[in-house]
Amino acid sequence: MSLLTLNVGSSSLKAACYRQGESQAVFVLDVDLATGAAQSCAGLPESRRQWPPGLSAADIALRLVSWLRESGEHGLTACVHRVVHGGERDAPVLINEGVLRALHRLAPLCPLHQPAALAVVDALRNSCPDLVQIAAFDTAFHAGQPSLWREYALPAELRERGVRGYGFHGLSCQSIMRRLRHDSAQLADGRVIIAHLGNGSSLTAVKGGRSQATTMGFSALDGLPMGTRCGHLDPGVLLYLLEQDWTVEALTRMLYRQSGLLGLSGISGDMRTLTASDAPEAAFAIDYYIDRVAREIAGLATVLGGLDLLVFTGGIGEHQPAVRACIVRRLAWMGLKLDEQANREGCVNIAVAESAASLLVIATDEQDELRRAAEAVLLFGD
Repeated sequence: MSLLTLNVGSSSLKAACYRQGESQAVFVLDVDLATGAAQSCAGLPESRRQWPPGLSAADIALRLVSWLRESGEHGLTACVHRVVHGGERDAPVLINEGVLRALHRLAPLCPLHQPAALAVVDALRNSCPDLVQIAAFDTAFHAGQPSLWREYALPAELRERGVRGYGFHGLSCQSIMRRLRHDSAQLADGRVIIAHLGNGSSLTAVKGGRSQATTMGFSALDGLPMGTRCGHLDPGVLLYLLEQDWTVEALTRMLYRQSGLLGLSGISGDMRTLTASDAPEAAFAIDYYIDRVAREIAGLATVLGGLDLLVFTGGIGEHQPAVRACIVRRLAWMGLKLDEQANREGCVNIAVAESAASLLVIATDEQDELRRAAEAVLLFGD
Protein backbone atom coordinates (compact mmCIF):
# COMPACT_ATOMS: atom_id res chain seq x y z
CA MET A 1 0.00 0.00 0.00
CA SER A 2 1.19 3.56 -0.66
CA LEU A 3 0.49 7.15 0.22
CA LEU A 4 0.51 10.16 -2.15
CA THR A 5 1.38 13.62 -0.83
CA LEU A 6 0.09 16.61 -2.81
CA ASN A 7 1.38 20.14 -2.27
CA VAL A 8 -0.30 22.66 -4.55
CA GLY A 9 1.48 25.99 -4.93
CA SER A 10 0.44 29.13 -6.76
CA SER A 11 2.20 27.90 -9.92
CA SER A 12 3.31 24.35 -9.23
CA LEU A 13 2.31 20.92 -7.97
CA LYS A 14 4.69 18.94 -5.81
CA ALA A 15 3.92 15.29 -5.18
CA ALA A 16 5.63 12.33 -3.58
CA CYS A 17 4.72 8.68 -3.15
CA TYR A 18 5.64 6.72 -0.03
CA ARG A 19 5.11 3.11 0.90
CA GLN A 20 3.26 2.82 4.17
CA GLY A 21 5.67 2.92 7.10
CA GLU A 22 8.68 4.02 5.01
CA SER A 23 10.27 7.48 5.08
CA GLN A 24 12.10 7.21 1.74
CA ALA A 25 9.94 8.36 -1.17
CA VAL A 26 9.29 5.90 -3.99
CA PHE A 27 9.22 8.92 -6.29
CA VAL A 28 8.97 12.69 -6.13
CA LEU A 29 7.57 15.12 -8.67
CA ASP A 30 7.59 18.90 -9.03
CA VAL A 31 5.60 20.20 -12.00
CA ASP A 32 5.58 23.77 -13.28
CA LEU A 33 1.91 24.18 -14.18
CA ALA A 34 2.55 26.83 -16.85
CA THR A 35 5.09 24.84 -18.87
CA GLY A 36 4.42 21.25 -17.81
CA ALA A 37 8.12 20.84 -17.08
CA ALA A 38 8.87 18.50 -14.22
CA GLN A 39 11.80 18.43 -11.83
CA SER A 40 12.95 16.02 -9.13
CA CYS A 41 11.59 13.04 -11.02
CA ALA A 42 13.64 10.29 -9.37
CA GLY A 43 11.75 7.00 -9.46
CA LEU A 44 9.27 8.06 -12.14
CA PRO A 45 8.99 6.48 -15.59
CA GLU A 46 9.81 8.71 -18.55
CA SER A 47 6.12 9.05 -19.43
CA ARG A 48 5.50 10.89 -16.13
CA ARG A 49 8.39 13.33 -16.45
CA GLN A 50 6.78 15.73 -18.92
CA TRP A 51 3.21 17.03 -18.75
CA PRO A 52 1.20 19.06 -21.24
CA PRO A 53 1.54 22.78 -20.50
CA GLY A 54 -1.46 24.46 -18.94
CA LEU A 55 -2.81 21.43 -17.08
CA SER A 56 -4.30 22.33 -13.73
CA ALA A 57 -3.04 20.80 -10.50
CA ALA A 58 -6.31 18.85 -10.33
CA ASP A 59 -5.75 17.41 -13.83
CA ILE A 60 -2.25 16.21 -12.95
CA ALA A 61 -3.36 14.83 -9.58
CA LEU A 62 -6.15 12.84 -11.23
CA ARG A 63 -3.72 11.33 -13.74
CA LEU A 64 -1.24 10.45 -11.01
CA VAL A 65 -3.89 8.82 -8.85
CA SER A 66 -5.31 6.88 -11.79
CA TRP A 67 -1.85 5.58 -12.66
CA LEU A 68 -1.07 4.62 -9.07
CA ARG A 69 -4.40 2.86 -8.51
CA GLU A 70 -4.00 0.86 -11.69
CA SER A 71 -0.43 -0.07 -10.83
CA GLY A 72 0.14 -3.32 -9.05
CA GLU A 73 3.42 -1.94 -7.74
CA HIS A 74 2.03 1.28 -6.24
CA GLY A 75 -1.41 0.39 -4.89
CA LEU A 76 -2.72 3.70 -3.50
CA THR A 77 -4.13 3.84 0.05
CA ALA A 78 -4.60 7.56 0.67
CA CYS A 79 -3.83 11.10 -0.45
CA VAL A 80 -2.72 13.82 1.93
CA HIS A 81 -2.98 17.48 0.94
CA ARG A 82 -1.18 20.57 2.12
CA VAL A 83 -4.01 22.99 2.92
CA VAL A 84 -2.78 26.46 3.76
CA HIS A 85 -5.60 27.64 6.05
CA GLY A 86 -7.19 25.31 8.58
CA GLY A 87 -8.74 27.93 10.83
CA GLU A 88 -8.44 26.90 14.49
CA ARG A 89 -7.50 23.28 13.74
CA ASP A 90 -4.24 22.22 15.32
CA ALA A 91 -3.83 18.76 13.78
CA PRO A 92 -4.37 16.97 10.44
CA VAL A 93 -7.82 15.52 9.78
CA LEU A 94 -9.66 13.11 7.54
CA ILE A 95 -11.53 15.10 4.91
CA ASN A 96 -15.29 14.70 5.01
CA GLU A 97 -18.12 16.88 3.76
CA GLY A 98 -18.18 19.08 6.87
CA VAL A 99 -14.42 19.62 6.87
CA LEU A 100 -14.49 20.44 3.17
CA ARG A 101 -17.22 23.05 3.60
CA ALA A 102 -15.26 24.73 6.38
CA LEU A 103 -12.08 24.82 4.30
CA HIS A 104 -13.90 26.31 1.31
CA ARG A 105 -15.16 29.12 3.59
CA LEU A 106 -11.54 29.98 4.39
CA ALA A 107 -10.49 30.06 0.72
CA PRO A 108 -10.87 33.87 0.26
CA LEU A 109 -8.07 34.35 2.83
CA CYS A 110 -5.56 32.42 0.68
CA PRO A 111 -6.74 32.84 -2.94
CA LEU A 112 -3.39 31.80 -4.46
CA HIS A 113 -3.33 28.41 -2.72
CA GLN A 114 -6.52 27.29 -0.97
CA PRO A 115 -8.89 27.18 -3.99
CA ALA A 116 -6.36 25.22 -6.08
CA ALA A 117 -5.70 22.70 -3.29
CA LEU A 118 -9.42 22.22 -2.66
CA ALA A 119 -10.06 21.83 -6.40
CA VAL A 120 -7.75 18.79 -6.26
CA VAL A 121 -9.65 17.43 -3.25
CA ASP A 122 -13.00 17.94 -4.99
CA ALA A 123 -11.78 16.32 -8.21
CA LEU A 124 -10.53 13.25 -6.37
CA ARG A 125 -13.74 12.97 -4.33
CA ASN A 126 -15.75 12.98 -7.55
CA SER A 127 -13.46 10.61 -9.44
CA CYS A 128 -12.43 8.26 -6.60
CA PRO A 129 -15.02 8.55 -3.82
CA ASP A 130 -13.54 5.59 -1.95
CA LEU A 131 -10.06 7.13 -1.74
CA VAL A 132 -9.09 8.28 1.75
CA GLN A 133 -8.10 11.96 1.76
CA ILE A 134 -6.38 13.83 4.57
CA ALA A 135 -5.65 17.52 5.11
CA ALA A 136 -2.59 18.88 6.90
CA PHE A 137 -2.59 22.59 7.66
CA ASP A 138 0.03 25.34 7.50
CA THR A 139 -1.81 27.18 10.27
CA ALA A 140 -1.68 24.27 12.75
CA PHE A 141 1.91 24.93 13.88
CA HIS A 142 0.88 28.39 15.10
CA ALA A 143 -2.42 27.41 16.77
CA GLY A 144 -1.04 27.64 20.30
CA GLN A 145 0.53 31.08 19.99
CA PRO A 146 0.07 33.41 22.99
CA SER A 147 -2.87 35.79 22.54
CA LEU A 148 -0.59 38.79 23.01
CA TRP A 149 1.04 38.10 19.65
CA ARG A 150 -1.86 36.80 17.59
CA GLU A 151 -4.75 39.11 18.47
CA TYR A 152 -5.55 42.38 16.70
CA ALA A 153 -6.55 45.60 18.45
CA LEU A 154 -10.13 45.22 17.25
CA PRO A 155 -13.50 45.07 19.05
CA ALA A 156 -14.18 41.86 20.99
CA GLU A 157 -17.05 40.94 18.66
CA LEU A 158 -14.68 40.60 15.71
CA ARG A 159 -12.02 38.76 17.69
CA GLU A 160 -14.64 36.29 18.94
CA ARG A 161 -15.63 35.66 15.31
CA GLY A 162 -12.10 34.54 14.54
CA VAL A 163 -10.57 37.74 13.18
CA ARG A 164 -7.05 37.16 14.49
CA GLY A 165 -3.64 36.17 13.26
CA TYR A 166 -3.27 32.55 12.18
CA GLY A 167 0.17 32.38 10.56
CA PHE A 168 1.28 30.19 7.66
CA HIS A 169 4.26 28.17 6.39
CA GLY A 170 3.64 25.91 9.39
CA LEU A 171 4.58 22.67 7.64
CA SER A 172 7.91 24.23 6.69
CA CYS A 173 8.45 25.33 10.30
CA GLN A 174 7.62 21.82 11.54
CA SER A 175 10.17 20.37 9.14
CA ILE A 176 12.88 22.77 10.31
CA MET A 177 12.17 22.13 13.98
CA ARG A 178 12.23 18.37 13.43
CA ARG A 179 15.64 18.66 11.80
CA LEU A 180 16.89 20.85 14.64
CA ARG A 181 15.67 18.44 17.31
CA HIS A 182 17.52 15.64 15.52
CA ASP A 183 20.76 17.60 15.16
CA SER A 184 20.84 19.78 18.28
CA ALA A 185 18.23 19.62 21.03
CA GLN A 186 19.85 22.62 22.68
CA LEU A 187 19.34 24.83 19.62
CA ALA A 188 15.81 23.48 19.07
CA ASP A 189 14.82 24.40 22.63
CA GLY A 190 16.29 27.88 22.36
CA ARG A 191 15.18 31.16 20.80
CA VAL A 192 14.82 30.47 17.08
CA ILE A 193 13.68 32.58 14.14
CA ILE A 194 12.80 30.65 10.98
CA ALA A 195 13.10 32.76 7.84
CA HIS A 196 11.00 31.02 5.18
CA LEU A 197 11.92 33.21 2.23
CA GLY A 198 10.50 32.49 -1.21
CA ASN A 199 7.71 33.56 -3.52
CA GLY A 200 5.74 33.54 -0.28
CA SER A 201 7.80 34.80 2.65
CA SER A 202 7.33 34.83 6.40
CA LEU A 203 9.31 34.79 9.62
CA THR A 204 8.37 32.75 12.68
CA ALA A 205 9.65 33.13 16.23
CA VAL A 206 9.94 29.82 18.09
CA LYS A 207 10.82 29.34 21.76
CA GLY A 208 11.03 26.00 23.50
CA GLY A 209 9.91 24.39 20.25
CA ARG A 210 6.61 26.33 20.11
CA SER A 211 5.55 29.11 17.77
CA GLN A 212 5.35 32.45 19.56
CA ALA A 213 4.71 34.96 16.78
CA THR A 214 4.86 35.14 13.00
CA THR A 215 4.78 37.85 10.37
CA MET A 216 1.78 36.52 8.46
CA GLY A 217 -1.60 37.02 10.09
CA PHE A 218 -5.30 36.63 9.26
CA SER A 219 -4.48 36.08 5.60
CA ALA A 220 -1.32 35.25 3.65
CA LEU A 221 -0.85 38.93 2.74
CA ASP A 222 0.67 40.40 5.88
CA GLY A 223 4.26 40.81 6.97
CA LEU A 224 7.10 40.64 4.47
CA PRO A 225 6.82 41.72 0.82
CA MET A 226 6.67 38.62 -1.39
CA GLY A 227 6.87 37.74 -5.05
CA THR A 228 3.55 39.32 -5.96
CA ARG A 229 1.98 39.98 -2.52
CA CYS A 230 2.29 43.32 -0.77
CA GLY A 231 3.17 42.35 2.80
CA HIS A 232 2.52 44.90 5.53
CA LEU A 233 0.26 47.71 4.34
CA ASP A 234 -1.49 50.58 6.08
CA PRO A 235 -5.21 49.64 5.97
CA GLY A 236 -5.90 53.29 5.26
CA VAL A 237 -4.61 52.64 1.73
CA LEU A 238 -7.45 50.17 1.20
CA LEU A 239 -10.04 52.57 2.59
CA TYR A 240 -8.73 55.23 0.23
CA LEU A 241 -8.90 52.92 -2.80
CA LEU A 242 -12.44 51.85 -1.89
CA GLU A 243 -13.40 55.52 -1.77
CA GLN A 244 -11.88 55.79 -5.26
CA ASP A 245 -14.39 53.15 -6.45
CA TRP A 246 -12.01 50.20 -6.52
CA THR A 247 -13.87 46.90 -6.36
CA VAL A 248 -13.06 44.04 -4.00
CA GLU A 249 -12.02 42.00 -7.04
CA ALA A 250 -9.62 44.71 -8.23
CA LEU A 251 -8.13 45.07 -4.76
CA THR A 252 -7.68 41.33 -4.42
CA ARG A 253 -5.94 41.12 -7.78
CA MET A 254 -3.64 44.02 -6.95
CA LEU A 255 -2.73 42.83 -3.43
CA TYR A 256 -2.09 39.19 -4.32
CA ARG A 257 -0.86 39.25 -7.91
CA GLN A 258 0.50 42.70 -8.81
CA SER A 259 2.37 43.84 -5.70
CA GLY A 260 5.47 42.71 -3.77
CA LEU A 261 8.71 42.40 -5.74
CA LEU A 262 6.77 42.58 -9.00
CA GLY A 263 5.01 45.79 -8.02
CA LEU A 264 8.18 47.39 -6.67
CA SER A 265 10.34 46.53 -9.67
CA GLY A 266 7.85 46.46 -12.54
CA ILE A 267 10.07 43.66 -13.87
CA SER A 268 9.40 40.38 -12.06
CA GLY A 269 8.34 38.84 -8.79
CA ASP A 270 11.12 36.25 -9.08
CA MET A 271 14.23 37.06 -7.03
CA ARG A 272 16.40 35.15 -9.52
CA THR A 273 15.34 37.48 -12.32
CA LEU A 274 15.86 40.57 -10.19
CA THR A 275 19.34 39.61 -9.01
CA ALA A 276 20.34 39.03 -12.64
CA SER A 277 19.05 42.45 -13.71
CA ASP A 278 21.06 45.70 -13.88
CA ALA A 279 17.93 47.85 -13.67
CA PRO A 280 17.82 50.27 -10.72
CA GLU A 281 14.21 49.25 -10.13
CA ALA A 282 15.36 45.65 -9.56
CA ALA A 283 18.02 46.80 -7.09
CA PHE A 284 15.45 48.89 -5.22
CA ALA A 285 13.03 45.95 -4.93
CA ILE A 286 15.79 43.70 -3.59
CA ASP A 287 16.95 46.31 -1.10
CA TYR A 288 13.37 46.89 0.07
CA TYR A 289 12.89 43.16 0.61
CA ILE A 290 16.15 42.80 2.55
CA ASP A 291 15.35 45.81 4.72
CA ARG A 292 11.89 44.48 5.64
CA VAL A 293 13.25 41.01 6.44
CA ALA A 294 15.96 42.46 8.71
CA ARG A 295 13.47 44.79 10.38
CA GLU A 296 11.05 41.96 11.15
CA ILE A 297 13.82 39.67 12.44
CA ALA A 298 14.78 42.38 14.93
CA GLY A 299 11.16 42.69 16.03
CA LEU A 300 10.74 38.96 16.55
CA ALA A 301 13.98 38.86 18.54
CA THR A 302 12.24 41.28 20.91
CA VAL A 303 9.36 38.82 21.24
CA LEU A 304 11.83 36.05 22.10
CA GLY A 305 13.94 38.16 24.44
CA GLY A 306 17.03 37.53 22.32
CA LEU A 307 18.15 35.23 19.54
CA ASP A 308 20.06 31.94 19.62
CA LEU A 309 19.51 30.78 16.04
CA LEU A 310 18.42 32.22 12.70
CA VAL A 311 17.45 29.62 10.08
CA PHE A 312 17.16 30.43 6.38
CA THR A 313 14.90 28.20 4.29
CA GLY A 314 12.62 28.42 1.23
CA GLY A 315 13.58 29.17 -2.36
CA ILE A 316 15.31 32.48 -1.61
CA GLY A 317 16.54 31.49 1.83
CA GLU A 318 18.21 28.31 0.56
CA HIS A 319 19.49 29.45 -2.84
CA GLN A 320 20.30 33.18 -2.70
CA PRO A 321 23.54 33.64 -0.75
CA ALA A 322 23.82 37.32 -1.68
CA VAL A 323 20.40 38.02 -0.17
CA ARG A 324 21.28 36.06 2.99
CA ALA A 325 24.53 38.01 3.30
CA CYS A 326 22.80 41.38 3.03
CA ILE A 327 20.21 40.42 5.64
CA VAL A 328 22.88 39.32 8.11
CA ARG A 329 24.93 42.48 7.51
CA ARG A 330 21.89 44.63 8.30
CA LEU A 331 21.72 42.77 11.64
CA ALA A 332 25.38 43.15 12.53
CA TRP A 333 24.35 45.47 15.39
CA MET A 334 22.76 42.37 17.01
CA GLY A 335 26.12 40.63 16.92
CA LEU A 336 25.34 38.40 13.93
CA LYS A 337 28.48 37.61 11.94
CA LEU A 338 28.58 35.74 8.64
CA ASP A 339 31.19 33.32 7.36
CA GLU A 340 31.32 34.77 3.85
CA GLN A 341 32.97 31.74 2.25
CA ALA A 342 30.64 29.21 3.89
CA ASN A 343 27.69 31.31 2.77
CA ARG A 344 28.88 31.49 -0.84
CA GLU A 345 29.53 27.73 -0.91
CA GLY A 346 26.04 26.88 0.37
CA CYS A 347 27.12 25.33 3.66
CA VAL A 348 24.61 24.55 6.39
CA ASN A 349 26.46 26.57 9.03
CA ILE A 350 27.16 30.07 7.73
CA ALA A 351 28.15 31.83 10.97
CA VAL A 352 31.63 32.48 12.28
CA ALA A 353 32.43 31.19 15.76
CA GLU A 354 32.12 34.62 17.39
CA SER A 355 28.61 35.32 16.01
CA ALA A 356 26.13 36.15 18.77
CA ALA A 357 23.66 33.66 17.28
CA SER A 358 23.99 30.60 15.08
CA LEU A 359 23.14 31.00 11.39
CA LEU A 360 21.99 27.91 9.49
CA VAL A 361 20.67 27.18 5.99
CA ILE A 362 18.31 24.19 6.11
CA ALA A 363 16.23 22.75 3.29
CA THR A 364 12.61 22.35 4.29
CA ASP A 365 10.80 19.08 3.55
CA GLU A 366 7.07 19.71 3.53
CA GLN A 367 6.43 16.42 1.72
CA ASP A 368 7.83 14.46 4.65
CA GLU A 369 5.67 16.46 7.04
CA LEU A 370 2.63 15.56 4.93
CA ARG A 371 3.64 11.90 5.07
CA ARG A 372 3.94 12.02 8.84
CA ALA A 373 0.60 13.80 9.16
CA ALA A 374 -1.17 11.17 7.07
CA GLU A 375 0.36 8.25 8.91
CA ALA A 376 -0.64 9.80 12.24
CA VAL A 377 -4.27 10.12 11.09
CA LEU A 378 -4.38 6.64 9.56
CA LEU A 379 -2.83 5.10 12.67
CA PHE A 380 -4.57 7.02 15.41
CA GLY A 381 -7.76 8.25 13.74
CA ASP A 382 -9.12 11.78 13.26
